[in-house]
Amino acid sequence: MEASARVTHAAAGLASARAGRVPLVVMAMIGLAWAVVVAAQATGASSLVHHDVLLSDGPPALPAIALFVIGWQVMLTAMMLPSSLPLVGLFATASAKAPRSGAAMAAFLSGYALVWTGFGALAAVLDMALHAGVEASPWLDRHQWLIGGTVLALAGAFQFTKLKDACLDRCRHPAAFIWRHYERGVGGGLRLGARHAAFCVGCCWALMLVMFAVGVTSLLWMAALTALMVHEKTRPSGAAAVPVTGVALLAGASITTLYSAHGAGVI
Repeated sequence: MEASARVTHAAAGLASARAGRVPLVVMAMIGLAWAVVVAAQATGASSLVHHDVLLSDGPPALPAIALFVIGWQVMLTAMMLPSSLPLVGLFATASAKAPRSGAAMAAFLSGYALVWTGFGALAAVLDMALHAGVEASPWLDRHQWLIGGTVLALAGAFQFTKLKDACLDRCRHPAAFIWRHYERGVGGGLRLGARHAAFCVGCCWALMLVMFAVGVTSLLWMAALTALMVHEKTRPSGAAAVPVTGVALLAGASITTLYSAHGAGVI
C-alpha cells in the first residue's frame, strides 16, 4: 500500500508537467559555484586548493582535507549538478504538494552530494597513494610521464563499456527513474538523491577522474567536461557522442604520452 501510494503521488505530480520546474535556489547554487570558480581562477586562488598542493605540500591534514572537501563541493555543484537538472525538476514537481517539500529537496541534494563526495575522497586517497608510490619507487619516479596519458586512456576506454551505457541509460530517463524509486519525505529524498548519484558516478567517474587530475585550475577543462556530461546525459544525441568522446580521449592519451615521453627524454 505504501509503495502504491508513493507511486500514485509521484505520477500525479509528474502528470502536471512534461518537465519539472527546477527550483530557483538550485539554479542559484550552480551560478554561484561557477562564479566562485571564475573568481578563484582570476585571483590565482584556485592553485591553492589543487589537491596536489593541499594533500602533499599544503597545510596540516585536517585543514587540508576540509579545504579539499569545500573545493570538491564547488566543482561538483558547477559540473555535475547541471547534468542532473531534469531529475531535480521532476523531483520538485512530484514532491511539490507533499509535506516538507523544501526539506525533501535539501535531502535529495544532500544524498547526491554525499555519494559524489565519497568518490572524491576515494580519488584523493588514491592520489595520495600514487604520490607515496612515486616517492618509494625509483621506477615510478622515472616514469611519472606515463600518468597523464594513462588517466586519459582509462577515461577513453571506459566510454566503450557496458557499465557506461547502463548507467547513462538510467540517467537519460529521469521520469522512469523517479517513477520507480520515488518516496515521499526527507528520507525518501535522501535515498533517491543517493541512488541517482550512484548511477551518475557509474557513468561519469572516469571523466571526473580526468577533472580530478587537472584540478579546479582549468576553466577550459571544466567547461568542456561539463558540456560533455550534460550532453551525454540529457540530449537525444548523447548516445552517439559517447564513442566519439572515447576516440578523442584515446587519441589525446596517445598524444599526451608521446609528448611527455619526449619531454622526459625517453624518445
